[in-house]
Amino acid sequence: MKEYHITSNDSGQRLNKFLGKTVPLLSGGQMHKYLRLKRIKINGKRTEASYKLIAGDVVQLYLNDSYFDAPQEEDAYRHISHPRVRVVYEDSHILLADKAPGMVVHADERGGTDTLIAHIQAYLYQSGTWEPSAAASFAPALCNRIDRNTGGIVIAAKTAEALRILNDRIKSRELEKRYLCVVHGRPQPAEGLIENYLRRDETRKQVTLHSTRVPGAKTARTRYRTLASSGRLSLVECELLTGRTHQIRAHMASIGCPLLGDGKYGVNERNRPYGEFGQALYAYSLSFHFQTDAGALSYLDGKTFTVQDVPFVQKYFPEYHL
Repeated sequence: MKEYHITSNDSGQRLNKFLGKTVPLLSGGQMHKYLRLKRIKINGKRTEASYKLIAGDVVQLYLNDSYFDAPQEEDAYRHISHPRVRVVYEDSHILLADKAPGMVVHADERGGTDTLIAHIQAYLYQSGTWEPSAAASFAPALCNRIDRNTGGIVIAAKTAEALRILNDRIKSRELEKRYLCVVHGRPQPAEGLIENYLRRDETRKQVTLHSTRVPGAKTARTRYRTLASSGRLSLVECELLTGRTHQIRAHMASIGCPLLGDGKYGVNERNRPYGEFGQALYAYSLSFHFQTDAGALSYLDGKTFTVQDVPFVQKYFPEYHL
């Protein structure tokens, strides 16, 4: 018999969801069978799959060892001895990390485990702020993601409560994200709003822009502002009013100013003289503007966090200060 003591990180979810995470070898049919046979109990009593767990509950599983002893792939964070996490801000609920260009946030099709979330989990585990055994179904998780070659702020939730709140606030557009980019040319006008429809091509891993709505396309809106220009390059700040795949890259290319280093939406011949082969794009600023009750995260309302050290700004516009 195994017991799981429910903490605040595991509370609020249905029992069947909890079991799906903690005992993945237990099928749905077997779960319902063992519920009927009282081999799965809550606090020593018969229960239902729809029961919502609360802190203090004890989940008791009278199941064969084979459900628990099957070989499992070790968690990636346990293999990281020196976590690479550049902390912008941290408290008991969240961690804001400055992701380096070239690092993936989650495992991609290449299947590697050297990911931002693995390094964040290793950092929290080694610092003693996260104990995996204390929350059977929860692990620190990312609330947003950015492309491999884009750097900048990524939000990690350290508690299940923070993850639920932030996911809701992101969906309702209560977080403001600003990006810095270096583009070829000088945007005309110097600032403005780009608004059209964006459709993602999963086969080509690329997006196309359309002036009218077409099947599969979504509204895409970017506000941009030129901060400085030097020679054939400009430093531009972009604010995402919608969060679509490759939105800034496609939008800036659409006005004749592709991002420096972007071979997908630009032209590599223009990038080659600079030796840049990854887009010069950085999620440098994050602001919280809550319009609804954010519960335990209400203290973040009105706060802005920025990355001051953006490599391509120092390289191409050293006189400009963020």
